[in-house]
Amino acid sequence: MEDKKECCHRKKERSEKEYKDLIHRLNRIEGQVRGIKKMVEQDAYCPEILVQVSAVNAALNSFNKVLLANHIRTCVTNDILEGREETVDELVATLQKLMK
Repeated sequence: MEDKKECCHRKKERSEKEYKDLIHRLNRIEGQVRGIKKMVEQDAYCPEILVQVSAVNAALNSFNKVLLANHIRTCVTNDILEGREETVDELVATLQKLMK
């Protein structure tokens, strides 16, 4: 099963559903960021901008949670089942970076 082997080694094939969900989330975030830029260009009141920045941060955190859950369910699980336990160390390092 070559696809599983490549899964966590710098490339991952995603299902159509997973791909569409991630792209949809990123498109929404991109739109929110463009909205913030427009607010700055139009001299919007700072607290209004800050609320929108907070919404973008929440959306990015949600994206990360979905991506991480998919990674654990597929890549990490497959690697462990195939005896590549170093993937656990990679996951721990990734989580440490995310929790700074």
